[in-house]
Amino acid sequence: MVKVEGTIAELKALFVDAAIGEVKTQVKKAGRSVVKKSVKRTKSAWQKYMGKKANQIKFKSGPKKGRLDLGKMSRAYKRGRRK
Repeated sequence: MVKVEGTIAELKALFVDAAIGEVKTQVKKAGRSVVKKSVKRTKSAWQKYMGKKANQIKFKSGPKKGRLDLGKMSRAYKRGRRK
């Protein structure tokens, strides 16, 4: 075992600051090697349908007034796709 003596500031400079510096350099090196790629997922046909303002059917009255009526939208979507 090695005995190390000194003030708190000296010990901190010796061990903590040196360790933090090493960790930072290692993280930077690791970060360079990792290539981050954000891949956008394609929207489904239903998501595209929902996104268009013209297709949005809303409740006209009652406690849900102003919210999307997903039941009616679903029926309209399914009928529109029928061939």
